Amino acid sequence: MKDEGVLGFPCLYTFKVFGRRSESFRDQVREVIGTTVGTIPLDAVKVRESGGGAYVCVSVITRVHSRSVPEAIESDAA
Repeated sequence: MKDEGVLGFPCLYTFKVFGRRSESFRDQVREVIGTTVGTIPLDAVKVRESGGGAYVCVSVITRVHSRSVPEAIESDAA
């Protein structure tokens, strides 16, 4: 059996992506994650601005079935 670490799969997983604030950043994050896990509903996405407002953190909560899913998404986003 493959060691999946502390997380038991399947599970809800939160992806956090930081970047410069723009009109399209949130949608780009949804698209990158969605190519691996499927459609990401808008209510699964949260956006927080930095104190100065120049940057944002986009958090996406979705169900993943194995450790390979977050690894694939991180690879796609790089």
